[in-house]
Amino acid sequence: MTGFSESAQAMFLVGFSAVAAITLLLCVMTGPDRDDLDEFYTGYGSLSALRNGLAIAGDYISAATVLGTGGVIALFGFDGVVLALSTALSLLLLMFLMAEPLRNAGRFTMGDVLARRMTGRAVRVTACAVTLAALVPMMLVQLAGTGQLMSFLLGFSSASLQTGCVIGVGALMISYAAIGGMKGTALIQIMKIVMLLGSGAVVTLLLLYRFDWNPGHLFDAAARGSGAGQAFLHPGLEYAAGPQPGLDMLSSQLAVVLGGACLPHVTMRMYTASSARQVRRSMSWAVSLTALFVVVVTVVAFGATALVGRETVAETDAAGNSAYLLGSRAAFGTDVTMVETFLFTTVGTAMFLTLLASVAGMILACANSLAHDVFATRPRPLTPRREMTMARLSAVAVGIPTIALAVLVQHRSLQPLATLSFCLGASALCPALVYSLFWRRYTRSGLLWTLIGGSLVVLALTPGTSLVSGTPVAAFPDADFNWFPFTTTGLVSIPAGFAFGWLGTVLSGRRPAEEQRVRYEALEADLYAGTARGGPAA
Repeated sequence: MTGFSESAQAMFLVGFSAVAAITLLLCVMTGPDRDDLDEFYTGYGSLSALRNGLAIAGDYISAATVLGTGGVIALFGFDGVVLALSTALSLLLLMFLMAEPLRNAGRFTMGDVLARRMTGRAVRVTACAVTLAALVPMMLVQLAGTGQLMSFLLGFSSASLQTGCVIGVGALMISYAAIGGMKGTALIQIMKIVMLLGSGAVVTLLLLYRFDWNPGHLFDAAARGSGAGQAFLHPGLEYAAGPQPGLDMLSSQLAVVLGGACLPHVTMRMYTASSARQVRRSMSWAVSLTALFVVVVTVVAFGATALVGRETVAETDAAGNSAYLLGSRAAFGTDVTMVETFLFTTVGTAMFLTLLASVAGMILACANSLAHDVFATRPRPLTPRREMTMARLSAVAVGIPTIALAVLVQHRSLQPLATLSFCLGASALCPALVYSLFWRRYTRSGLLWTLIGGSLVVLALTPGTSLVSGTPVAAFPDADFNWFPFTTTGLVSIPAGFAFGWLGTVLSGRRPAEEQRVRYEALEADLYAGTARGGPAA
């Protein structure tokens, strides 16, 4: 079930080449043609609510989300479905809690939002450092998975060819971010989400048709194919080997719910909305599309377990990252017609485009933060032309080391890197955003304590988790320095991030807290009513 004919592989190659050429051409055609920072960073907010919603969903649903979530569902059933629902809940919380204040307080980057009330360059530099720390691991996951995806679909096993795929795709990512800016990457995200959900919806209907349009039959068949019986359809299978399965599951879900939507490449899409009303409408579309994704990935992953078997999924990839493609392939049966081959090629091409778009958005977020929060805030300010040039050079400066690191880690388990990104988002960025937007007395010291303290706790605890060592599927399976009782740090690091922010503010003294209260009240109308667009603080 995992092999493909030569004609199918040739069709995959043509599809991949066409996508790479078309998307690069779109970036060149839509990229900023003059030295205008608003055009490069936000695209002038020219996207409609629907298109902006598609772009938000495209940034949020990364390749790691599709492949990783599909793998967890195929291998562990109910626990994976909860993970998929948590991704939708995360975006829903962003929509109701922070989307409008983010749009009103920010201009180009996360640093703009956090520096809205806090003076000093240290806030922006720290925000940039946490942005890089949160997004680079996720970019490594996407890029390192490129070689595996290409080898799976095109049928090669050469390590040098996989490395070549990683380097080639990484070069494309840098080009998208440097040339296209916000508008160019938004168009790629729109193409990606339309192809991904469109092809996924077709596969979902085919799978339901094979099970007489009865999801219960699909779930029962998946339980039989899992080898775990009815335990596959109940919580706890993924965390059963740990000392505290319930708390371990809670820790993982907290990291996804609070961290996913606070990552900078997602929040930067809030700044592209032209008004508060449009950001609400855009988020409504994004949440609806994410809910559709949850349905699609659940049915396809259960289909993989039901028709291919959990053992085959695990043999193909220990983390189950091939489950989405295996389920899509199995939906067409054993005798595949040319039309069905074309449909599956669309699925594979959509995954390839998902990899391209995901990394492009993350590189752009990192480059924007470096240029706008670090270089443009020096005592001698940059002209718009130089800042845009710096943003493009920053895309190269971030992209090249990321490609090199992806080549080094491509043959190891990548789950710790994805988990690290979510935990940093939940433990450092989420508390900083919540306090900055809603706590009147939050001080500059409290903000720095939140960002630095929350990040350090995550970085200190992550090496001790079972995702890094101590298990056959860990990043270092032959070593065992696993001392932390949970697979993710969320249960400890998230409260620590909030506690650091509170403690730093309390220790600042009453005078700085009172100054911040006055400053917050002066900005409150802009923050919630959107009467004026937020500008950067000094």
